[in-house]
Amino acid sequence: MRVPLSWLREYVDVPADATPEDVLAALVRVGFEEEDVHRFELEGPIVVGEVLEFVEEPQSNGKTIRWCQVDVGAEHGGVRGIVCGARNFFAGDKVVVTLPGAVLPGPFPIAARKTYGHVSDGMIASARELGLGEEHSGILRLVELGIDAPAGTDAISLLGLDDTAVEINVTPDRGYALSIRGVAREYSHSTGAPFRDPADRPWDEVAPGSGFAIAVDDQSPIRGRVGASEFVVRVVRDVDPTKPTPAWMVARLTLAGIRSLGILIDITNYVMLELGQPIHGYDLDKLQGGITVRRATPGEKLETLDGKVRTLDPEDLLITDESGPIGLAGVMGGGTTEMSDATRNVLIEAATFDTVSIARTARRHKLPSEASRRFERGVDPLVPFVAARRVADLMVQYAGGTSDDGLGGALFAEVELAGIALPPTFVQRLIGVDYTPDQIEGALRLIGCEVIAAEDAEGWQVIPPSWRPDLTDKWTLAEEVARIEGYDRIPSELPLPPSGRGLTAAQQGRRRVANALAAAGFVETMSFGFTTEEQNDLHGSASGEHLPSVKLANPLDGQAPFLRRSLVPGLLQVAHRNVSRGFTDLALFETGSVFLPEPGRQYGTPFVPPLAVRPDAATLAELDASIPPQHRHVAVLLSGNIVPKQPGVAPVIAELSDAVDAVRTVAAAAGVSIDLVQGQRAALHPGRTGVLWVTVPRTGERVEVGYVGELLPAVAEAADLPGRVLVAEMDLDLLLSLAGERVAAASLSGFPPATQDVSLVVPAGVPAAEVRAAVVEGAGELLESLRLVDDYRGQGVPEGSKSLTFALRFRAPDRTLTAAEATDAKLAGVAVAAERFGATLRE
Repeated sequence: MRVPLSWLREYVDVPADATPEDVLAALVRVGFEEEDVHRFELEGPIVVGEVLEFVEEPQSNGKTIRWCQVDVGAEHGGVRGIVCGARNFFAGDKVVVTLPGAVLPGPFPIAARKTYGHVSDGMIASARELGLGEEHSGILRLVELGIDAPAGTDAISLLGLDDTAVEINVTPDRGYALSIRGVAREYSHSTGAPFRDPADRPWDEVAPGSGFAIAVDDQSPIRGRVGASEFVVRVVRDVDPTKPTPAWMVARLTLAGIRSLGILIDITNYVMLELGQPIHGYDLDKLQGGITVRRATPGEKLETLDGKVRTLDPEDLLITDESGPIGLAGVMGGGTTEMSDATRNVLIEAATFDTVSIARTARRHKLPSEASRRFERGVDPLVPFVAARRVADLMVQYAGGTSDDGLGGALFAEVELAGIALPPTFVQRLIGVDYTPDQIEGALRLIGCEVIAAEDAEGWQVIPPSWRPDLTDKWTLAEEVARIEGYDRIPSELPLPPSGRGLTAAQQGRRRVANALAAAGFVETMSFGFTTEEQNDLHGSASGEHLPSVKLANPLDGQAPFLRRSLVPGLLQVAHRNVSRGFTDLALFETGSVFLPEPGRQYGTPFVPPLAVRPDAATLAELDASIPPQHRHVAVLLSGNIVPKQPGVAPVIAELSDAVDAVRTVAAAAGVSIDLVQGQRAALHPGRTGVLWVTVPRTGERVEVGYVGELLPAVAEAADLPGRVLVAEMDLDLLLSLAGERVAAASLSGFPPATQDVSLVVPAGVPAAEVRAAVVEGAGELLESLRLVDDYRGQGVPEGSKSLTFALRFRAPDRTLTAAEATDAKLAGVAVAAERFGATLRE
């Protein structure tokens, strides 16, 4: 919100010597954020000049210039010769002259210079050159602004160009501050300066006439709230839309960031900024019948003021007459009834619209406006009558109109402001400051609340002011006390955490896994949880078959409207983005939720619980049931070189073994032991795909926890990734649950190991991991480790078979093993493998 200081001073006593920085500092004390200071970047001398005469001189370049004699006042050198290319002025006109030494916005310094055969001793300025708007078709004629000042008058102060505006950031809960009225009140709260409320007018002054038909016919209110709770109209007749907007008003609107568009529209914008109440003006002669506020019908269309024809949604709230829609309520008017230079009679509208309706319409049509910005935050329901009257008064004063006080209308309901119970010590306990009861009462009364002592003499009943819809409970009241009393009173002390709290076992496990991968050289990434149904089917299932996915009703990206079933699509997008920027050696990982809906179930609910009310247990249960199961996964991706090229070292390309090492890293951090068995997945290369299993120690049950493998070349190419791409994905929640709550480190034996090898011949189709598991099971507790060292297929091995050689290490915790004990344990393992797979010792 930009606030011109001259405007602010009309409603609160700002010291004459206060700088913009002083005003910003005062507003920061009551919770606003300072943004900027805006000025007309001008330096004098810039004065009023009278064009005495001019001679038009055609030039060789086809342009005709005017050699002007301009009287700039005796104190500025009298008559000066100035070259001007504009042709929209006449002898006798008063204009704005920038004399040598002046500086215009840009910066654009002015100096006497020779041009077109003359020495131009200054420049006659246009509105755009002065920073008063975008008009640059000709120079600024003061008669068009209704100004007739003597030559030599300081034009900077005459046009209000010496004003300054401060800009503050207004948070969504403080919509009242999107007005001069609101900011002036807050400045008063900060400094104690007297505040004069521009909306404080007696009812007999602001009451509209009657006789104009108004109706609100909302058949489909959103969340039970009627679209328009208040609607006020007034009529001003015989206006002259060609009359100039006063220079001071143009300057204030410009500083506030609003472009001057003619006296009628400027007045409605001016009052909106002053009171925070959006106003719309209609050409009364273009209206057909009365006004009805209703919802749109399917397929209905409206041409808005920006010239676009918009297809309306049944939720859109409309302003209509007998001809149909004439405006999007609270957002933008329609083209059929807009005010123009031919307008003679104006219907002024000031209303209170439902915040949700306006916000949804503005976003649906991508049509943010100054009006919708205020309506969606909530406007003061007691202001529309005052605002309509203020617009009528200004149109009478500056547009030459006559207020038709007999014709008008109003629809409104009684404004009911619910009280809030505030316990006596609640504010002190929440904020941590020992406020006295008088300080709490004083702060609340200062912001406009009515404070009544509770009947039981414990605490207060607080009724918020009409312009503060954000004050809804005791917590918001406590925040206001802290704001008014000063945030500097809140002690900067960290609260002591209660004992016994900290990260849960699952949180600790997730952190261990992430830290372990980062320590292994992987970079953590975060990707959006949205993807396509095709990507879900490809990466979310082993065979690529169609699986149910959750589709969002309002996705951020219409091309990716489904919640992900796998982390891999997001990692592929991140990898593609990095490769496109020249980073080709990638080791990435992500931990995040995936969404695995159950087949045949519908998720989501049309029921939305009301705001500001804690849902009951049944409602929470219903909401929980409407959400699909969410599992936290961990996934890794490798591409390019795992070891870069460097002096004396050749580059090492990432292989499947590197992805398997990443799996082992995750398993070690989670506290489980993972077995790798060859498998198949639709997106992965056949023969280079492994299924990951964990054996539960207590039951011996084997649980599938994920997969690892190399992407099919076609899948990598579709993701625009060159070369080989290795991925792995595991159910992290499942891994941590299988590990149990505590991971115990194994003790180290001080006795020497006994090592042996064994070569087993098994059918070629038997996975080596399953043979290994059989040997481990049979060898018993003496077996410390077992590692596959060779997979041989060739001469000496029967066709259709393979020879697997394992290195075994045995150790006892209490003695040195003999060779016989180690051999017996090995043969026990061989016996289990023989029983399950027909394994034989290779001779």
